[in-house]
Amino acid sequence: MPGSTTLGPGHGVDAIDHPDAQRLASVMRELYGLLTSTGPDRMTDAQVAAVSGGVAQDRAEFTAWVERVVGRLEEATA
Repeated sequence: MPGSTTLGPGHGVDAIDHPDAQRLASVMRELYGLLTSTGPDRMTDAQVAAVSGGVAQDRAEFTAWVERVVGRLEEATA
């Protein structure tokens, strides 16, 4: 469907407007930067757990997941 991005195999809630998908990609790209930063803006492990649903996540696994999501969103909105 023009103007939207399908996020999964189905329809309905799996599709979001193209501008929303671009905005989500931007937010996720910023999150990735905060996860991988070596400076004072780097997210702490407690912050990573908070954005991971309150469960202590392996930082490397979560960072890789964010990177994959960013890639998929950017590909879908290109």
